Amino acid sequence: MRPLLILLTTVFLSGCMGMPDKVQPVDNFELQRYLGTWYEVARLDHSFERGLEQVTAEYTLQDNGTVEVRNRGFDTNEGEWKEAVGKAKLAAEPNQGYLKVSFFGPFYSSYVIFELGKDYDYAFVSGFNNDYLWLLSRTPTIDDALKQRFLSEAASKGFNTDELIFVDQQNRDDAELSGH
Repeated sequence: MRPLLILLTTVFLSGCMGMPDKVQPVDNFELQRYLGTWYEVARLDHSFERGLEQVTAEYTLQDNGTVEVRNRGFDTNEGEWKEAVGKAKLAAEPNQGYLKVSFFGPFYSSYVIFELGKDYDYAFVSGFNNDYLWLLSRTPTIDDALKQRFLSEAASKGFNTDELIFVDQQNRDDAELSGH
């Protein structure tokens, strides 16, 4: 019975690693340059961000080599800021844009950067399957050319771009000043 439990636990814990078939992580990735604040421009819907606008992700290198991940967004239904803090670490080679992220103890999921601006000004990110997709930017808004590139690349890799949510970043200052 114990070997079966170990096998099932291993399968469960590794079940969220990997990447969609057509997605490959960027090479020549520099974690140090990726750190800092990113604005979520677009995402596929999922329960842990449902109803959130003005979403940001802050990546900070820790002394032990892991990266603190602090996701923050304004919950439009409850009228308050929500925050989730997790950790990330490289999942493969140090020069690949492939990390594993955990917000729930020992359970990790893939974070695959499959396109990255040469100045680290935008990133196309997927999870372990085609249900997870994000467009991140160093600025709250992007130009239409980048938006169209993202839509084209995402569709070519099998993501359902009709289901994308483009995140409202417009009222950032008002909500932050009012404490929301």
